[in-house]
Amino acid sequence: MSIFVAFRKEWLELVRSRRLLIVAVVLIFFGLTSPLAAKYIPEIITLTLGADLSKLIPTPTVLDAISQYVKNMGQFGIILALLLTMGVIAQEKDKGTAAMMLVKPLPRGAFLGAKFLGLAVMFAISLAIAGIGCYYYTLLLFEAMDIVHWLVLNLLLFVYVLVPVAITLLCSTITKSLAASGGIALGVIAIGGLLGTITKLGKYLPGELITWGTRLMKGDTSTSWIAFGVSLVLIVVPLVAAWLIFNRQEL
Repeated sequence: MSIFVAFRKEWLELVRSRRLLIVAVVLIFFGLTSPLAAKYIPEIITLTLGADLSKLIPTPTVLDAISQYVKNMGQFGIILALLLTMGVIAQEKDKGTAAMMLVKPLPRGAFLGAKFLGLAVMFAISLAIAGIGCYYYTLLLFEAMDIVHWLVLNLLLFVYVLVPVAITLLCSTITKSLAASGGIALGVIAIGGLLGTITKLGKYLPGELITWGTRLMKGDTSTSWIAFGVSLVLIVVPLVAAWLIFNRQEL
């Protein structure tokens, strides 16, 4: 059995289990509402708390819509990556379905690769539709954005989300417990985020991809290729480690 057949099985599971629908609905919802929130929340605050505060609230701009979108996609992307990845291997090992798949025969690398590829395609489609929706509403409510820069921003967001997907997939491979894999992955990601905020390492970590994309939308073309490279390493290394560990496990 090839990785393409295994991917087809994973994709059908993502569709039938409604995980694809969940990710798409959540990300598309926040993609559509980000420019709406940037435009109307200041007006709602003014109406609620009084007209005197209107002078203190700056007029919303397209940059506010971009900031809202980036924040929502980053936060909910990580949450969904954790929740929907932490059981993909652990549960199959616990239920015995992994052993059944591997006697087809299916190489263990192909088994893991199909899992990751299915999740990656799921997030890619959801982010793409969310990005299109946000661009459209931003155009209606504010102004047109540079479409090339917008595409780059969403590509950086996609890479950013793949980091927790790969880390959580490794944790799911190591353990047989959904809770344990999720807890370990959350701890690793939280430590990485903490290092990025309290040390000078932040400009070399995946969080810098969001900063890079935001700068680009503001017209600043300075790059952060080191952070991009580190992010790719943090995707590839967990996947390779998961493959090496999975090859040695008794199912």
